[in-house]
Amino acid sequence: MEAKTISVSKQYVRNPDGSLALSEPKTETSIRQVSIPQTAVDLLKEEYTKHPDSKYMFPPPLTGEMYHPDSVVNLHKKILRDAGLDHIRFHDLRHIYATLAIQNGVDAKTVSSILGHYDAGFTLRTYTHATPAMQQAAADKVGCFIARAV
Repeated sequence: MEAKTISVSKQYVRNPDGSLALSEPKTETSIRQVSIPQTAVDLLKEEYTKHPDSKYMFPPPLTGEMYHPDSVVNLHKKILRDAGLDHIRFHDLRHIYATLAIQNGVDAKTVSSILGHYDAGFTLRTYTHATPAMQQAAADKVGCFIARAV
């Protein structure tokens, strides 16, 4: 809490027989500390007070154990539906985060490390998308540069 980070050190993987197993992430760079804003720390502290004896931050109300990955996806769908928002895949949140971070001035290397990627080029190719606003901002910068040069 004091460091304002979340540790990413485990993942659930589906075995060929359909069962789930807790394991280490697939790459060395996937194991990481992710910085979070103070507002997120405050929300997590508040959430923890709701079930202080659980070893999980968000235990399912029925079992108190870890959520099944499919349940998280279904919960995401329900939240979007209840909010009246269009459906987006849960994994697309990574794309949205990366694009918004880059669009708002976070450098590609930092975004890459937050997502657990080894190479910022991979992050740029896979998880970021040029928006019309980004293209217009680039055009404006180049326009200013050319105007000063002439």
